[in-house]
Amino acid sequence: MKFTKMISAVFAAAAMTLTMAGCGNGESGSTPANSNAQSNTSETSSASGSFRTVDQIKESGEIKIGVFSDKNPFGYVDNDGKYQGYDVYFAERIAKDLDVKLTLVPVEAAARVEFLETAKVDIVLANFTVTDERKQKVDFAPAYMKVALGVVSPDSAIIKSVDDLKGKTLIVVKGTTAETYFTENAPDVKLQKYDEYNEAYSALQDGRGNAFSTDNTEVLAWAKSNPGFTVGIESLGSADAIAPAVTKGNETLLKWLTDEITALGEEQFFHKDYDETLADVYGADETYKENLVVEGGKMDTSSETASNSDKSASA
Repeated sequence: MKFTKMISAVFAAAAMTLTMAGCGNGESGSTPANSNAQSNTSETSSASGSFRTVDQIKESGEIKIGVFSDKNPFGYVDNDGKYQGYDVYFAERIAKDLDVKLTLVPVEAAARVEFLETAKVDIVLANFTVTDERKQKVDFAPAYMKVALGVVSPDSAIIKSVDDLKGKTLIVVKGTTAETYFTENAPDVKLQKYDEYNEAYSALQDGRGNAFSTDNTEVLAWAKSNPGFTVGIESLGSADAIAPAVTKGNETLLKWLTDEITALGEEQFFHKDYDETLADVYGADETYKENLVVEGGKMDTSSETASNSDKSASA
């Protein structure tokens, strides 16, 4: 009887071991249909975590791109539940040229690096400003847009300079370089921080802060559709590059994106992107378009108007 119980225990332990081995590599919410699917979506290790190479993305038939869901007109969800915006238009072209399905993943500003390091996304296209600090954690492809900071405030008390903010409350979104800029350069300004852009705008409308700062392209668009608010500071700091980001060390995807942006520049793709997604907001003014659009990754900074005392900053 004891011998029979011992044999049963051995078989039970073996079954448990096999079960655990079969489940150990699975990701939550993405159970593969078969063993081939598991090998196709495997990830390559890097110093900062894991990532998928271009070949692995193509084999899986899907690319995951992180975008904002509440940053109109660059990445947002419309009334029909569909993603729209300048970044989304670019993401759709990336998937088309890779010949894979596009899965858009909503991401908050403060989580952009984390989503790459934990392989939740392959690429981040979420108004990601290139900074030296971020270069240590992710790899940036060439720029496709450029922006500076802007500050929007109520018409009843328009903020026209950083000095106007001293002793007042400025709303910012966590993880943006707007937060960094004011922390480092205007310590007298009290910062009220939020995780999401819609929360920040609600706080401004409710009077919980004196002004809100993020990239100038966004606040200009928001003020146009929200009477009673004015962008008193239209450009703070020099123009900064907005670029796609990939996980640190993902050289194959970085090279593919670099070649893609160069090729798209030859067909003036980002000018078309502007016409399709931003012209209704900002108009067809060529000067404004040229101040925002970057083709082929080549930034023209000759039009920068920031004062020498301001450091460049944007979202």
